Amino acid sequence: MVEMVKYGATGRRKTSVARVNLIPGTGKIVVNNRPFEEYFFRETDRVAVLEPLKLTNATGKFDIFAKITGGGTTGQAGAMRLGLSRALSLCDDAMKNVLKKGTYLRRDSRMKERKKPGQKGARKKFQWVKR
Repeated sequence: MVEMVKYGATGRRKTSVARVNLIPGTGKIVVNNRPFEEYFFRETDRVAVLEPLKLTNATGKFDIFAKITGGGTTGQAGAMRLGLSRALSLCDDAMKNVLKKGTYLRRDSRMKERKKPGQKGARKKFQWVKR
């Protein structure tokens, strides 16, 4: 019996979480049980997600299955890019070095700051009145 090789990784950005699975195949990409082009309708998001594949010359070598939750489309694209990069780095150490140099294995930790009590927002305060 031939064992199927599967590489899985998680990527996060803002409030989005992407669980990405790589299986050696023909290059099919499915996101939340929908085709890749249908899920990411904006060209910039599609380009951002596919950058790690182009950098490592792995385009068309893997079938990619992703489950994404939370956030908006750009945050989800960033999360999928990190998850894809992490999964590719599990495949081969040479890919890991290339992705690390290209800063694709770095998590974008920027998030919305929480609102503080006694203030109007996260940073904005109510106007101070002397009398």
